[in-house]
Amino acid sequence: MACSTEFIDFICQTLSPLGEVRSRKMMGDYVIYVNGKCVITACDNNAYVKKLPCIAGIMADAESGCPYPGAKEAYILDLTDARNTLKVIELLWDNLPFPKSKKK
Repeated sequence: MACSTEFIDFICQTLSPLGEVRSRKMMGDYVIYVNGKCVITACDNNAYVKKLPCIAGIMADAESGCPYPGAKEAYILDLTDARNTLKVIELLWDNLPFPKSKKK
């Protein structure tokens, strides 16, 4: 089941205090960017974030799963706690690279 547009809008609205937020549809699901970095993979109305050491402590009790077959296991972000969501995304943003530019 693909994500609903309402779910994607909710994620983008929740993350808006962090800066420029945009979503990009990819094969029925979405990726969410904050200030140019991909921070969330949204699949089946769940928000997945990479399992990085920088967020391991605050995500210790979070559920985890794979957003799609063949993907690495990721944390499932609980979007009902906006303060924690922003904290997680800020930490991730500081530790994730910008996308590589495509060479022509």
